[in-house]
Amino acid sequence: MKILGIIPARFASTRFPGKPLHPIAGKTLIQRVIERCQLAKSLSEVIVATDDERIAATARQFCRVEMTRDDHPSGSDRIAEVAARCPCDAVVNIQGDEPLMDPAVVDAVAAALAQTEMSTAATVIQQVEEYDNLNVVKVVTDVSGRALYFSRRTIPCLRDQAAQPAAAQLAAFPFLKHLGIYGYRRSTLLRLVQFPQSPLEQAERLEQLRALENGIAISVVRVNYDSVGVDVPADVARVERLLMQAGAGS
Repeated sequence: MKILGIIPARFASTRFPGKPLHPIAGKTLIQRVIERCQLAKSLSEVIVATDDERIAATARQFCRVEMTRDDHPSGSDRIAEVAARCPCDAVVNIQGDEPLMDPAVVDAVAAALAQTEMSTAATVIQQVEEYDNLNVVKVVTDVSGRALYFSRRTIPCLRDQAAQPAAAQLAAFPFLKHLGIYGYRRSTLLRLVQFPQSPLEQAERLEQLRALENGIAISVVRVNYDSVGVDVPADVARVERLLMQAGAGS
């Protein structure tokens, strides 16, 4: 199976303009993401999908770049434009703001596509502050690991422990944090973006709900990796500390 790793990247960000080009311990953010993805064994090629020539000029030093339109409503729509003109069997959509991405997670999401048309990853929530954080997306699955629902709210509700503090609830149930990486069979991705934004997607601002509302099953791979993203400028120092601790600052 030929699987492309595609990193959607845009310059305009309300919380951190120019984020892909910001230096992280001596390398741009986009370079670090590219290099982590290139360590994955399952990807035939890593491609950056962007509408910004500044990002493209930097990324071209490390991988192939595909220019896209500037009006895509989501990352999935952006990578679909690339997938439509690039021969492949499947695509893994990797967030462009995770410079510590574990290549093993990329490989796990890619491997799931042998049995399903769409895949993603999740990990058990460990931090109390993530329990009711709306920026931490939660997911619940059925017994076979297929997603039932994604929400910014904490799901499920533990009715009998609802009055207990978050720490007690985390100890009582393995709440799952969704990691923003997606695998798609090419035909599924091209079909998905033909659907209009769905009501649940618009309500939660979560693009994966468009798939569920239109009957596309999503396999959720449980991993031990916990994503560390760069959402705002203050996150840079935290990521640099983690890189130094891991001896990966260069």
